[in-house]
Amino acid sequence: MKQARVLTDAEFKRLMAVVAQRKHAPRDKLAILLSHFAGLRVGEIAALKVSDIIDSDAKPREQLRLSADITKGGQARVVFLNDRLRREIVRYKVECLGDRGANSPLLMTQKKTAFSANTLCQLMAQIYGSAGMDGATSHSGRRWFITRLAHSGVSPKVIMTLAGHKNLTTTQRYIDVRDDMMKAAVDLL
Repeated sequence: MKQARVLTDAEFKRLMAVVAQRKHAPRDKLAILLSHFAGLRVGEIAALKVSDIIDSDAKPREQLRLSADITKGGQARVVFLNDRLRREIVRYKVECLGDRGANSPLLMTQKKTAFSANTLCQLMAQIYGSAGMDGATSHSGRRWFITRLAHSGVSPKVIMTLAGHKNLTTTQRYIDVRDDMMKAAVDLL
C-alpha cells in the first residue's frame, strides 16, 4: 500500500495559502494543523470536543488527553500542543466557537454537525487536491509530524510515544527520506 505523501516546507506553505482562501478557512486550517503539528489521526481530530483543547478559563490547553475510545490503538495518550498550534486555537476560538458548549464538537460541518472520520478524511483530500498535492491524504500531516521530529534528532522512543505506536517499527515506517535529507545528513560530516 502506497504511503501518504509528506509535504516539503514549500508545499506546506502553499497548502496554508490555499486553506486561507477557503470558505471555512479557520476550521480547515485548524484541522490541517492538528494533523501536522500534533500528529493526530483524522478520527482523533473528528472526535475532539471544545473542552479537549480549551480549558475552563477559556485558554488553549498545553496538552491534549486522548481517551482510549478515540485512538486507533485503543490506548489513551497525551498530545502536546506547541505554541503555533495554541495560537491558532485562540484564533479559532475567537472566530468560530462563539458560545458553543464545552461538550460540543470542536470542528463542525457546514450543516452544524460533528464530522465523522470519513467526512473529515474527504474534506482533507479535497483541500490537498485543491492545492495540487497529488498523493497527499489525511495521513500526510501525521507522517510530516513524525518525519520532522525524526529529522530534528528527537529520540525514537519519544516519537513512538507521541504517535501512540506500540512498536518502533511502526513509527519507522512513517519517516520519509528524500534526496535533500540524505544530502544534508552527509554534509554534516
